[in-house]
Amino acid sequence: MSSAAADVKVWHTMSFRDADAMIAWLGAIGFVEHATYRDETDPSVVVHAEWLWPGGGGIMFGSQRAGGVVTNVGGSAAYLVTDDPDRVFDQAVAAGASVVRTMRDEDYGGRGGSVEDPEGNHWSFGSYQPQ
Repeated sequence: MSSAAADVKVWHTMSFRDADAMIAWLGAIGFVEHATYRDETDPSVVVHAEWLWPGGGGIMFGSQRAGGVVTNVGGSAAYLVTDDPDRVFDQAVAAGASVVRTMRDEDYGGRGGSVEDPEGNHWSFGSYQPQ
C-alpha cells in the first residue's frame, strides 16, 4: 500500500429528517461529537455536523432541507468496526433500531450483525476489519 493510500480517510455522509433524534441515537451507540453547526435563524436545523467513531473515521450529516447536498434520507448504509460488536448492536436496538440481521460469526472472520436506525438507514456492526 502506498503511503498516500494509507493517509486516506473516508467520512460517510448522511442527511436526517430529525437530526436531534439521530444525534441522541448516534451518541447511544458510541459516536462522539466533534462539531455541530446549526442554522442561526432556526437552531433545530443542523447545517453541518461531524461525529467521530472511536475506532477511527466518522460521519458528517445535516438536516434534510431545501438546498441540502445529501437528499437520500433513509437510504444510507454504513459498516462500523468495533472490538465489541454485540455491545454496540445491543445499544443500537435499545436506542430504537430494528434488527435486520442478528449477530453471528462470519465464515470470512469476525462477528457481525445489522440494524435499521429510526430513519431507515442500514448499520452493520462487526469485528472484521477489511484489509
